[in-house]
Order: sequence, then C-alpha cells, then structure tokens
Amino acid sequence: MTTPTTPFPSATVLGYPRIGRNRELKRALESHWAGRSSAEELATAAKDLRAATVTRLRDLGLTESSAVPLDFAHYDQVLDVTLALGAVPARFAGTADGAVDGATGTGVELALARGTAEQPPLEMTKWFDSNYHYLVPEIGPETPLAYRGSARVEHVREAAALGVVGRPVIVGPVTYLLLAKPADGAPEDFRPLDRLDDVVAAYGDWLRELRAAGAEWVQLDEPALVSDLWEAPREEVKAAAERAYRSLVAQADRPSILVAAPYGPLGCAVDPLLAAGVEAIAVDLVRGEVPAASSPDGTPRDFSGVRLVGGVVDGHNVWRTDLDAATERLAALEELAGSPVAVATSTSLLHVPHTVADEINDDAAGAPATLPARVASWLAFADEKVGEVIALASGPEQVAEAFAANRAALADRASAPGVVDPAVRERAAALSASSFSREPYAERRAAQEVSLAGLPTLPTTTIGSFPQTSELRKARAALRRGELVEAAYVEAMRDEVASVIALQEELGLDVLVHGEPERNDMVQYFAELLDGFAVTRNGWVQSYGSRCTRPSILWGDVSRPAPMTLEWATYASSLTGKPVKGMLTGPVTILAWSFVRNDIPLGDTANQVALALRDEVTDLEAAGIQVVQVDEPALRELLPLRKAAHEEYLAWSVGSFRLATSGVRPETQIHTHLCYSEFELVLPAINALDADVTSIEAARSRMELLPAAAGFERGIGPGVWDIHSPRVPSTEELVELIGLALESVGERQLWVNPDCGLKTRGYAETRQTLENLVAAATTVRARVAG
Repeated sequence: MTTPTTPFPSATVLGYPRIGRNRELKRALESHWAGRSSAEELATAAKDLRAATVTRLRDLGLTESSAVPLDFAHYDQVLDVTLALGAVPARFAGTADGAVDGATGTGVELALARGTAEQPPLEMTKWFDSNYHYLVPEIGPETPLAYRGSARVEHVREAAALGVVGRPVIVGPVTYLLLAKPADGAPEDFRPLDRLDDVVAAYGDWLRELRAAGAEWVQLDEPALVSDLWEAPREEVKAAAERAYRSLVAQADRPSILVAAPYGPLGCAVDPLLAAGVEAIAVDLVRGEVPAASSPDGTPRDFSGVRLVGGVVDGHNVWRTDLDAATERLAALEELAGSPVAVATSTSLLHVPHTVADEINDDAAGAPATLPARVASWLAFADEKVGEVIALASGPEQVAEAFAANRAALADRASAPGVVDPAVRERAAALSASSFSREPYAERRAAQEVSLAGLPTLPTTTIGSFPQTSELRKARAALRRGELVEAAYVEAMRDEVASVIALQEELGLDVLVHGEPERNDMVQYFAELLDGFAVTRNGWVQSYGSRCTRPSILWGDVSRPAPMTLEWATYASSLTGKPVKGMLTGPVTILAWSFVRNDIPLGDTANQVALALRDEVTDLEAAGIQVVQVDEPALRELLPLRKAAHEEYLAWSVGSFRLATSGVRPETQIHTHLCYSEFELVLPAINALDADVTSIEAARSRMELLPAAAGFERGIGPGVWDIHSPRVPSTEELVELIGLALESVGERQLWVNPDCGLKTRGYAETRQTLENLVAAATTVRARVAG
C-alpha cells in the first residue's frame, strides 16, 4: 500500500461544531458523569451524533472525497492526542479504569479532564485567541509517548459505512508539544519540544492505521506556526516543523497530509512545510494574508507541488462573508500557486453555532425567535458557512443568485438604523486623557483603608456567581415562556439573593456578593440590557468539555438605556453590614465572548461598551456600593498571537477598562478578575489596568504563575480552589496554597478566593469548600500575626 493520490476536494471546512445541534453531547456526557447512564449509552449517543454530523455535511454539499472533516472529541481534541500517545501523567497511575487506550479509555479520559478524589485534573487554558479551552499536556523526559490507538480510526470506518470518505482531523505534533508544559520533576532545561522525534514516530504509526482504515487525507492542525509567543524561538519552531513533516511525509502507507494553520498569518512558516513536501497547506486568509512569493532572503517559493487551501470564510465570527472580496483573495492565492486552489473556512467551525435557521423559526412549543429577523439575515453560522464555501468554489458565474443575495444582505447591514448612533459616536469622540485615569494608587489605598476599615489581613471573598440551581433555571425558562409573571420571577431571585447573603454571613466571608441568580450568562445578561446587541435562542458553542456558551451578537453602536445591576446590588447590600461587591463584566470580555461587529475597529467598540459600564459604575458608587468588580477574564484571550501586534492591542484593551472604572472616588475599591491566563504574558497589562485588587486563576497550576507577580504593588487574589473540577480541596491543601502565594505576594496585598465564579458548582461542594477556605485563611492569618 502506498500514499494515496486522491485530489484534495475543491471545497471543505476545517472542522464542525461537535456538541450537537441541540447539545446532545453535553446531555450525554453529563448524564454519564452523574451516573444516570452507562458508558455504553454514552458511546451510542456519541456515535449517533457523529453519524448525524457526517450526513449533515454531505447533504449540505460536501460530497467530494475527503471533504467532510472528522474532528469529533468527547471532551477536547488536545486530550485526544494525549490519550492516543499514552502521555498520562504518572500521578494518575492506577486510577480510572485501568489501561490507557486512546480508543477505549473513557475512564482515564474523565480522570484527566475532571480529576479524581486524590488528584487534580490537567490544567486548562485558552486555545490560542479563542474562547475554547484545552487540557494542557504534561510531558517530561520519561513520559510514555507511543501510539496506543485512537477513536479517530473508528470514525473513519463509521463515515465509510455512511458512504463518505472522511478526513480525520488531529492536532499536529509541533502544536501539541508547544501547548504542553513540562511534567513535575522534569529538569529545568527540559522542554516538551525536546520529545519531538518520539511524538513524530507515534504519529507515523497513527497515520498508517488511519490509511489502513480507509482515510485518503488527514488534516494536521498546526496553529502554533502562526504564533511567536512560545518559549522556543521562531526559527527553532520552524526547524521543528520541517523535521517533523519531512519524517511524516517519508512514511509509507499513509494518507496525504493537509497542514492547517488557522488563527493568523502563516508568514515564513510556510517554508518548512514546502520543504517537507506536504501535499496541501491551508492558510487563514481572514486573519492572515496570501503568502509572499519569495522567502525573506529573496528565494522564490515553489508552490507547484502543493495544493493551497484558502481559508476565506471566517470560522471565528458569524457575519456573512463578502463573497466578492473573498473571490478576489482566492484569485490572488491562485496566482501565487499557479494552479487551482481549494476553498475552506479560516478555522474550524467549532467557534460558531450550528445554523441560523434555528433562530428564524419558532420551535414546536411556540417560543418565538429572540434574534431580530433583519439581524439574522446578515449572519452565517456553521451550516450557512458551508454554503458560502461551496458557492465560492462554484464561482459567481455558476451561482449568480447566491452572490446577488449576498451583496444585498451586506448593503442592508451597512444602512440599517442603529448600526451608527451619532450620540454614541459624539460622546466617544469627546474623551480626553483624564477620562482614562484615577488618583495614584497610594492615595486610593489610604482612602480605602478608612472606607473598608473592617477588612482583616488576607480578606476572603468569592468571584461573583453562586450555583445556578435547577430551580433558578426553571424560573428563567418559565418567565421566557410567559408561564411566570415578572413580579414573581423577581421575588424568586430576591429570595435567592437573601439566601446567598445569609450563607456567606454564616461562613464568615469578608466581602460578599449577591450571587448573580438573575444572570443567565455574564455577557448575555448585559447584552440583553444594552442597545446594539442581539441574543440568540440556540446559538450555543462549546467552551470546554460539556460546557457551552451562547455568545451575543454585537451588531451596532452600544449604549445603556437604563441601570443594569443597581437594583440587585443595593438589595443585597441592605441585607448585611459587610461590603457587597457590585458585579460587572468588563468591556474586553464582553467583546471577546460576543460575536463582535467587524465593520469598525475593535478598540472603538470597546470604548463604546466602556462608556456604558462607566455609567453603571458611577451609579453603583452613588448608591453606596463601596467595592465594584469589573471582570476581564478574556484580557489574555484576545492578545494577538504575534508580539508585534501586542502594543496596539494592549493600548485599547487596557484603555477601555480604565475608561469604565475611572469615574469613581478614591474610596471606592475597584476589583477585576482574570482567568485562563499565562499571567507573565499580561502582567504589564494587569499593572496598567490600575485595579485596586486583581484575582487570577492559580489553583490548577499550584501558584506557579505568581513568581511573575514579584513587585506587583496592588491587591492580588490568586485562586486557591479550582472550581472547574467537582473535587473539594481540604483545609490543609488550601493552607498550603495560601502559603505558596505568600512566598511571592505580601500579606497586605493577598486576598483569598476561588479561581472563578461558582455558577457551575453545586451547593453541597460550595458550602464545604468555602468552609475550608475560610478556615484556611483564618489559620494562615493567625500564623502571619503570630
């Protein structure tokens, strides 16, 4: 058997949403985790979902051989590689269900993803500049790295049984190792990339098994090649890519190789792929550009032996593609290649919902669509993007009607009322330097020591949300269906706020929160109250594992017609003598976790959102709220993947936060929260935010981020409880983590808090862990005082 020679399809997508059109995978996973269904039932549900996806993509028009991507994962595509290679950390030895097998290791998959009673799960962080999260591999010099089997092989056979030759999608070897962290106990000079040859050998075995199963093409995703944020120099990364792909190309009995490089410009990293002789390269032409005809040294690039795949349909956002402009970009790519190119999405469609059709039609229960029909006409979700790819591959002469409809929709969007609001534009244009600054921190700290005089050393707090119980979700759904009147809903939410305040008083927390029972989501709640936004009914996308988010759609200029949080904060404050935080989501996070407009600069939109939040912050202060938290967990998420673009990004992102928070007196304490962040990469930006207290995620990494905070002068709350796992840390464990924090942070600066909000946790584990957290803070407080 030799490498197949089937041509690459003329139209494809780099991936497809895997959670299910109605979140079937989420429900199946959570049912299994809760013990309500067996592993066999989970496997059946997952297989049915895969079959529905393959059939759907074929019926949408991806009919050529290898046009349908096979990228299903139970939990995470990076975790799938870890399982396939048997790269399970030694601390999990003997846990789960025995042997580590990428094809059948559901139990160990669960242990790595969610932890066990004895061991915390793998660390989780952002996937490049998206809101998806992956599980960080832990690789050391002795980590087992050999192909152990993969469910991807069976997925190829399943597709074949449906009459489809599918294209398996796998995280590439270079990206996998660059995303990994050194395992505990690894030498200081060790880097996971040092194990490249071992990983490539395992991939060679993997590719041969995929070919034997019938795969003609395999897609290896290498987004690491568009970034220069790695510890390894860019030239070393390029050399690793050439070495890896020369080896894989030389393998006998393998599928043809497509290397996909989404999320940015591939630039000179195209050279090692050309030198290695891979059969196809997919380039992102939405966030990137057509590669240059010559290398930086002037050597002409030879594209004659490779199929170029133009990612001209945005897989990262929901707006209709400008088909005419995309056609021009494809023509430029074809001129470079000197031969026909394939059409694709810029990234996997993992980042967008399934279909706009679910927003236009009423469902069987009669619930109306929440998305205005006019806004819906400007959008393309996953299924619609497949149609755009096929239209572009066909060309304007063959599908003239589709191109004409596209032009009409784009023109309508540009002229629609609300897209431009003169009052919003005038207010933003009138901003001055003083709009972005507060009094010096030393002055603020002195004022806050008086206004918040009751706070002890190592004050305890939570990040904002408390568990969203089934009763709360049912009440919200009943209100939406008209089965519960507004007054009854508000009363139910007030009862929950009172219960949350009472619980925190009982536990002995120092700065309280109202628990956010009224909020369906930390961004959507505000989107529903701000002009310029629309929300969806079924626009779910996967965040991690079974967790889904429903991003709002920011389509016009933003303003605040009325206060948004004031009623809830003041009510909660009336129930206690302790400080209660006002809780807001920051401008950068609102943008990052929405599908943001693409017709004006992102920084301009950020300032519009910031001005709306500024009005809310000053209203809270006027009502007596002494502490206001403005969360920015996505600050790191939007950080560009190239260092050259950081300065411009940090200028507008930091500026928008300061604009939102700089209208208050020195006595008012401003908090912010960041999670899933490589802290050292954004430390200058965190300093520049000028918040009085910053809380960060640190529990999974056991405070390894904190040495980078040496010299940080303001308050800091490194999380000591990983709320993304159901395990309850003991008091002793929390005491140890607080002690580790004190090695890098002064006692007058340190706050004690969880990693993130408690929305996804249950009340039993919340109560127990917060009891342990308060006890741990009390213990360490006594040691510090003694």
